[in-house]
Amino acid sequence: MSSRFLTVVVALATVAYPLVIYLALGRVEPRWMALLLVLLGLARAWVTREPFWLVAAAGAAVLGGVTLLGNSVLPLKLYPVLVSTVLFAVFAASLARPPSAIERLARLTDPDLPPAAVAYTRRVTQVWCGFFVFNGTVSLGTALWGSPATWALYNGLLAYVLMGVLFGGEWLMRRRVKARIAAGEAHV
Repeated sequence: MSSRFLTVVVALATVAYPLVIYLALGRVEPRWMALLLVLLGLARAWVTREPFWLVAAAGAAVLGGVTLLGNSVLPLKLYPVLVSTVLFAVFAASLARPPSAIERLARLTDPDLPPAAVAYTRRVTQVWCGFFVFNGTVSLGTALWGSPATWALYNGLLAYVLMGVLFGGEWLMRRRVKARIAAGEAHV
């Protein structure tokens, strides 16, 4: 199997995770669903080979172990919180030790970013940090106090819609910023 195919499969499994957990509730004991969580964490770490996904895989293993021991669904529902926490840590760390996460991504297509673009990528990284805090908080709230349907709806659909809105809004803003930079306006 190709690396690209495995990446797509892992991405689809990640998106489907809340729905699978929701549909399995009452049909499959949580301790058996813990296997899915651990496999998903390990698969993501293996496919991406990024150190921070190894941390997430370790966290998934801990959540899976707690689920296995207590046969409780709550640790399974905490996986989206774990992912938001790891992504927040990666993005926040990049602000403390530049280049920022978004600058690194931008330099993949444009290695010679002007200073105004670097400042913009830093702001976008800050916005994503805020999103991860918000998303993790809402995910935690739905896991602790929401119904299983509410948890699945937010973590399996609404969180992705919000990410899409943020991506789309940033794409529109980036076009305006690029035009300003090209016109010689240095402030972003």
